[in-house]
Amino acid sequence: MLPAQEAAKIYHTNYVRNARAVGVLWTVFTITFAVITVVVFIQPYWIGDSVNTPQAGYFGLFHYCIGNALTSELTCKGSALDFGSIPSGAFKTAMFFVGISMLLVVGSIVCFSLFFFCNAGSVYKICAWMQLASSTCMVIGCMIYPDGWDSEQVKRMCGQRTDKYTLGNCTVRWAYILAIISIMDSLILSFLAFSLGSRQDKLLPEDFQVEGKDDA
Repeated sequence: MLPAQEAAKIYHTNYVRNARAVGVLWTVFTITFAVITVVVFIQPYWIGDSVNTPQAGYFGLFHYCIGNALTSELTCKGSALDFGSIPSGAFKTAMFFVGISMLLVVGSIVCFSLFFFCNAGSVYKICAWMQLASSTCMVIGCMIYPDGWDSEQVKRMCGQRTDKYTLGNCTVRWAYILAIISIMDSLILSFLAFSLGSRQDKLLPEDFQVEGKDDA
């Protein structure tokens, strides 16, 4: 075996091994990110009460609970399947975009099955575009959501000083923060997928490929 061929063989082996290791990490983090987006969409803890709010309660994208002034019990309303129960048009729009973001991430996981039928580089790039679109939708959803803080239900919990993009006496809860963090996660995953897709396209020239010995 010529030295150049041997070096090319070692390089190729390490290249493939490293790409596979990074691909496995990308897969694990993509699944984790999908779980995060589902939690962000479902959980009603985007904003909530504080010690200074007139009423106890919390709001999500579509589900919300507000305390009763007499009994202090929480009255919960809102459903993703009933747009009429959502207290604000901005909340409806935010729910739509965050929902699309969630579906895109779940769709990228479904695309994993394409690795068995299609070129790996193409699959990585498809997933990358889906994750990039997911982050865009999540950005839009997070930006639109505060536009609904002037609804009567939110003011009932947070006080009359509450207005669009002004939360009054209420506080931002963990689901909203997690949604913002997920934007960065999605961008990183999409750029990593683009990188993996480009790596898959960089094949060694035929002159450097080492064939096995003809004789045993």
